[in-house]
Amino acid sequence: LLTTREQQIFRLLAEGHSNKEIADFLSISPKTVERHRANLMSKLDITSYRDLLKFAIELGILEI
Repeated sequence: LLTTREQQIFRLLAEGHSNKEIADFLSISPKTVERHRANLMSKLDITSYRDLLKFAIELGILEI
């Protein structure tokens, strides 16, 4: 469902990294991070960062 890059960005977002931090870490532009973020949220039918975090917890990607 998610591309490898979208999975990477999903994990980094769930860990609380900003778009700029993710862009620097992956050597891509912040706009590219924004596009991947929008794509993955659309694919997962997620509309907010809060829902993204809830989904990451449900998947076991993020622990509370």
